[in-house]
Amino acid sequence: MANVGALLDDLCAEGDELDELVTGLDEARWALATPAEGWTIAHQIAHLAWTDDVALLSATDPDGFAAVVEKAMRDPFGFVDAAAAERARARPADLLSTWRLGRARLAEALRGVEDGRKLAWFGPPMSVASMATARLMETWAHGQDVADALGVTRAPTARLRHVAHIGVRTRDFAYATHGQNPPAEEFRVELVGPGGEAWEWGPAEAAQRISAPALDFCLLVTQRRHPDDLAIETTGEDAAHWLTIAQAFAGAPGKGRKAGQHS
Repeated sequence: MANVGALLDDLCAEGDELDELVTGLDEARWALATPAEGWTIAHQIAHLAWTDDVALLSATDPDGFAAVVEKAMRDPFGFVDAAAAERARARPADLLSTWRLGRARLAEALRGVEDGRKLAWFGPPMSVASMATARLMETWAHGQDVADALGVTRAPTARLRHVAHIGVRTRDFAYATHGQNPPAEEFRVELVGPGGEAWEWGPAEAAQRISAPALDFCLLVTQRRHPDDLAIETTGEDAAHWLTIAQAFAGAPGKGRKAGQHS
């Protein structure tokens, strides 16, 4: 069972690291385009703030969350962009303050959720650990967009293990979003963490295998880099195919990045 307290500490640390990137930016840099089409740095932070607030509703006000879902279903393919665009119009100082307050409230609320309770979400209900992992993954992924817009290279941390874990766990979801049936057998995923540690998932004897630096795998499953630009090795046709559709985030298939876009 996941150590929820430690996981929430990591979630807070991931938010704090991104906070350091955007603190002190002038309005012109908040308006910089990121690799996500149509999204500026302000859009990225606005999206995180909105999603944190909605997750807080799930934890503290189920009826309020249900109302958000009902509204979202009126525009299932556009509500995420619309919410980001609406909040991105705020003054940067106000947006930053809102995001800080929201993520602090979410962490506090998740620490108080009773054991065993599942939190409603746009897909299947999630445990607190799964919710925190998803929020950390999204914070890291959108933080990568911000870092790319600013021309900053972030040092990888052990928190990447959470991102990698959700990347592995969403294998079958990625197939489903593309209308494909996932392979019946598990894959073996072997990653090397930032400190040289070995992170492993799946049976050791699996025929379909993926090996990579943890950072590269996380960039793959969050679709922040094209597979051709990453040091990922595969054994087996199914494993190789998965690289082309892997997606750790919810929603429709992502557009990903073009080969060589960040070289």
